[in-house]
Amino acid sequence: MKIRHKIKYFFLGLFKRIDKYIIVPITKLFVSFKKIFIKDNRSFEKLINKKSSLLIISLILSLIIFILVDTESIAIQETNAEVLYNQQVAVNYNEEAYVLEGVPEKVDITLIGRSSDLYLAKQIASNEVTLDLTGLKPGTHKVNLKYTKALETITYKLDPSVVTITIYPKVSEARTISYDVLNSEKLDSKLLISEVGIDRDEVIVKGSQDTIDKVSSVKVLIDVDNIVDPTVGTKEAVNLPLVAYDQKGQIINIEIVPSKVNAQIEIASPKKEVPLIFMPKGELSFGKAIAEFDSNLNQLEIYGPEEVLAKINSIEIPLDVEGLKENKTYNLTIKKPLGVKYITENVVNVNLVLGDEVSKEFSNISISGQNLSTNLVPNIKNLDERTVTVIVKGVESVINAIDPTTIKAYVDLKGYTKGTYDVDIQIEKSDLRLNYMPKTKRVTITITEK
Repeated sequence: MKIRHKIKYFFLGLFKRIDKYIIVPITKLFVSFKKIFIKDNRSFEKLINKKSSLLIISLILSLIIFILVDTESIAIQETNAEVLYNQQVAVNYNEEAYVLEGVPEKVDITLIGRSSDLYLAKQIASNEVTLDLTGLKPGTHKVNLKYTKALETITYKLDPSVVTITIYPKVSEARTISYDVLNSEKLDSKLLISEVGIDRDEVIVKGSQDTIDKVSSVKVLIDVDNIVDPTVGTKEAVNLPLVAYDQKGQIINIEIVPSKVNAQIEIASPKKEVPLIFMPKGELSFGKAIAEFDSNLNQLEIYGPEEVLAKINSIEIPLDVEGLKENKTYNLTIKKPLGVKYITENVVNVNLVLGDEVSKEFSNISISGQNLSTNLVPNIKNLDERTVTVIVKGVESVINAIDPTTIKAYVDLKGYTKGTYDVDIQIEKSDLRLNYMPKTKRVTITITEK
């Protein structure tokens, strides 16, 4: 029925062209003749009643009609070519048993024939290109592509017309699956996806053995854009796509069964409150010391993964005090620690108050060993060297408030083995307003096994 309608429309179009290029011009010609002789209708009637006049007019009209019809016939019968680009290829083969390599996704078809036939062919053609691999066994084969003809009067050419196909036996393997989160930056900075529960642990990958060997991981893709109501809580996600990757992170085109999975997504908002530590950088002007750090902010909340927060106990704020001899106010940007997603404050104001420097000695501060391997023991043989006197410099009011037990002297033994060594004595800077200096610079340590 569709073909009948298309043929009908073709001839209707042809009749319209005849009407436009033949009947209408002839009608206009008669009207023009009438206008020429309108002043003398009798002369016109007398002219057209003469046999000789009618013969001449008929001859002229016949010649015009012949030329027009002949021109149309030539145009209709003239051989032309049309190219149908990017035509899909339908492949016939046993998808359960084999994997193919070398199949073109699209081909171009050139149609050659009369204009009228090309017109019809384009209207009624299915344009189906097929690659029939039925009965072929694993191996490499040269196979002809086939095209379903619309009309027998049309010559067609395919590009390409012959393809080299490699057929592999299809094998399958079970693979564990993990997940990747896409567009995570679009999630509220206080939130994160803390856990994903997938409804299965394994999937089956199917393909040639060579392709399966390249699969390094299979991942569920969780797109934040597709999470309904991304707030704290458990969210259901269905029909999540699976993708296979090689060792370089490139996507591998391979069959995955099932191709989609469901998951429960846990959205959390881990946070931790940490203090700000103000760290003087540089040397104050001679005779000056820090009396106070007066800040509008002493602690803030940080948000991020639990494992990141566990490693952060404070945030250091550096203060440039080089050559400073009077009070100074700082307006500083707080740098977000690595791995932290959000901090509640970004700016801190600090008023640094200075005073005159004094010094005081604290004696009998015990020396301890740090960072030594657990199977080794440090020992200071001389009793007199087991303690040290520490000189503390700072503002008098701060020094007078020191608890001597907070002063820690130690030697760093990281990397040391059995033996006797002279090691530098170091003082833990427990109050950043003060400067600590051991009166004795080095101590002799003997390291033995337990």
